[in-house]
Amino acid sequence: MKNKNALVCGSSKGIGKATAFVLASLGANVTLVSRSADKMSEIVKDLQVTGEQDHDFLVADFTDLNDLKKRVKTLVHQKNIHILINNTGGPKGGPLLAAEGNEFAQGFHNHIICSHELTKIVVPGMKADQYGRVINIISTSVKEPIPGLGVSNTIRGAMGNWAKTMAGELGAFGVTVNNILPGYTNTGRLASIIESKAAQSDLSIDEVSIQMKRNVPLKRFAEPEEVANAIAFLASPAAAYISGINLPVDGGRTKSL
Repeated sequence: MKNKNALVCGSSKGIGKATAFVLASLGANVTLVSRSADKMSEIVKDLQVTGEQDHDFLVADFTDLNDLKKRVKTLVHQKNIHILINNTGGPKGGPLLAAEGNEFAQGFHNHIICSHELTKIVVPGMKADQYGRVINIISTSVKEPIPGLGVSNTIRGAMGNWAKTMAGELGAFGVTVNNILPGYTNTGRLASIIESKAAQSDLSIDEVSIQMKRNVPLKRFAEPEEVANAIAFLASPAAAYISGINLPVDGGRTKSL
C-alpha cells in the first residue's frame, strides 16, 4: 500500500486503532480521526514503519458535521484519500421500545450522514488516482439483529443498504464499497455490553463472558487486530474485484450465510 493514503475514523482505540497500525505496516500513509488529540499524537509516533511514510491526525467530533467536513476538505486539498474507513461508536444498548426518537436521529447522523459526507469528499480523489476503497465497520446485526441493541440494529441495517447502493454507483470508477461486520471483539464497547448484561442478571462479568464465548464456534472473542487484518485485505489491491459485500469477522457466530 505504498503511496496510498488512508483516512481512519474512530482510530484512537479499538478496531479503528488496530486498523491504523495494520495499514501503516503495509506501507500506507494514515490520517487518524477522533476526538482525542492526546491519544492520536501518541499513536502517530508509533505508526512509522519506513522513513517515506507521512502520518497525521485530525481532531473531529462526529456530532459537529460542519466542522468535520471542513477539516476533511482541508486534508484532501493537501492529498487524495485512497482508503476511507468509516467507523464510529455504536448507539447505546437497550430494548427497541425503550428507545427515544432522538436516539435514532443521533445514530443516523453519526453513522450514515457522516459516512455519506466523508465519502462524497474523498471520492473525487479516488477517481482521479483510479484507486478507491470505502470500508464501513458496522455489525453482524446487519445479518441477524442482536437482542438488546434495538437502535443499533436499526441503524446498522440502514448503513448496510447505504453501502450496497453506494457500491453500485461507484463501481464504474473502480471504487469498491464493503462492510466489515465484527463479532464479539475485545474492545471497550464489548466490555460495556458485558457489564450491562451482568447488571441485568444474577451473573458475574466472567460468567456473562463465558456464556457469550459459548455462542461462538471458535469459543473466544476476537482481538481488534484480527478484524483489522480483514479490513486491510479489503483495502488492498488484492480485493479489487470485491464490492458490495458484508464480511462477518465473528468466529462463525452468525448463523446466516
